[in-house]
Amino acid sequence: MDESIVDLKQKKNLNNALEFVMGSSKSKLLFAWDQKYCTDSGFKTSNDRHKPIFFKEMENLWDKYSGKYSSSNTLLIDDEPYKSLLNPPNSAIFIPEYNSKQANDNVLGPNGKLRLFLDGITEADDVPYYVKENPLDFGLSAISTDHPEWNYYCKIIRRFGKK
Repeated sequence: MDESIVDLKQKKNLNNALEFVMGSSKSKLLFAWDQKYCTDSGFKTSNDRHKPIFFKEMENLWDKYSGKYSSSNTLLIDDEPYKSLLNPPNSAIFIPEYNSKQANDNVLGPNGKLRLFLDGITEADDVPYYVKENPLDFGLSAISTDHPEWNYYCKIIRRFGKK
């Protein structure tokens, strides 16, 4: 399984964070894309008028590594569902931001829920099918028509010519 990072940090800040967290393992990443590889929507988040909405468009990855990666074998993991609004359905999961004060958080532990889910993904023939058929019982739901702020997000999606 190839691993990579797409983060909204600026390049210098992302590199510093990866050095701190990963050390020499950083070199094992396929790539680490910073904010310049994300799409600025021109909108702000609904709960913070100063926080811009950036999208992590998987299509950029699929275009760059054409033939190797596609919607059927790529999963975005994030803590903010709006960052995946321009991606195909079931191509992302949204987990709560890590909180070091939650001593009982074992989501990444050997039998943690995320760990088990990702083990299943590695065996799946089609990532979106696996995500749809194995919904997480933790984390956040993708933004859809029943989301309380759907009208706001729908306006943004239409601006980018997506349905």
